Amino acid sequence: MENSQNYDLIIRQGTIFESNPKDTSQIQERVADIAVFKGKISRIDSSIPEKADHEINGKGLHILPGIIDSQVHFRDPGAPHKEDFSSGTKSAILGGVTAVFDMPNTKPNTSTKERYLEKLETVKPKAYCDFALFVGATNTNSQELATLENLEGCCGIKIFMGSSTGDLLVSEDEFLEKVLRSGKKTIAVHCEDEETLIARKHIAEEKAHPVAHPEWRSTESALKATQRIVSLANKVGRKIHTLHITTADEMAFLKDNKKNVTVEILPQHMFFSSPDCYEKLGTYAQMNPPIRSKEHQEAIKKALQEGIVDVIGSDHAPHTKEEKDQTYPQSPSGLPGVQTIVPIMLNFVNDGLLSLEHFIKLMSINPARIY
Repeated sequence: MENSQNYDLIIRQGTIFESNPKDTSQIQERVADIAVFKGKISRIDSSIPEKADHEINGKGLHILPGIIDSQVHFRDPGAPHKEDFSSGTKSAILGGVTAVFDMPNTKPNTSTKERYLEKLETVKPKAYCDFALFVGATNTNSQELATLENLEGCCGIKIFMGSSTGDLLVSEDEFLEKVLRSGKKTIAVHCEDEETLIARKHIAEEKAHPVAHPEWRSTESALKATQRIVSLANKVGRKIHTLHITTADEMAFLKDNKKNVTVEILPQHMFFSSPDCYEKLGTYAQMNPPIRSKEHQEAIKKALQEGIVDVIGSDHAPHTKEEKDQTYPQSPSGLPGVQTIVPIMLNFVNDGLLSLEHFIKLMSINPARIY
């Protein structure tokens, strides 16, 4: 414990959440004082008699643990005109997020040791919050992944099974299995079937309107990819984290297939539904996997309440207005979200979709446990 005269801040009598000592998988509430020294929590006690330079009355308020957004696409390096690590991490803090996990589809992509270390050197001085970085899997780097995943600040490996943003792609079972057999950390997976996407892209080109986005990137594409990667994960015995699940079909499948699998969903897919979002917002609602119909929206919410879902992420992926204003499907996919994920999810708490304790598990405890 630091000397009492050194406390910079004490938050008085707020309601905090902590692990139940009898069952660490559960959390419990209690009222406490929190003392901070040099930016770090120094003491938590039912009452702290000492004074601090600055004090906050937390009575009647909840003090949340640090929120982890385990899927962001900051544009550093390669596209700082969209966003850099400085503006991205500042946005995170303004939104109540204290740690972010950044994806590897930057320019150049983060798929080799050299590129990873260059990215780390680039972003480290710019970061205003805690962060970790993913390494991107390719058809040619599987032999190196067991080493790459243990580099400083690496949270794990990311697989893109379908083309999304950037040039990372591992779509064939032969190469997917090689990736799964290399290393031990949980692998994050974007589940869309590349063969199906290629076969259906004509739908987007013919309609030339984002209302076609969920038709092109169909529920069949999502389900097929999820079933394939889960089958391979079970075969190899490797833990995978399926990102941004969007369909009722996938949730029905995952409900009975979670031995080696954890599941993420996004606020966007609970907040918006098609076709309304595309008719009102056009390409500003365009993201991968797409926002789908109310049937799928309701299935995602149900899966959340049933405990199928383990994590809420933002999939924060900004573009400039000029880029998003391009004619579909030339317009890029991606929505911002790191600054809004906490208030949007707290709104769902307020609406009774989930409890505050459940929110904390999804956005603090579970990301830390999984990664």
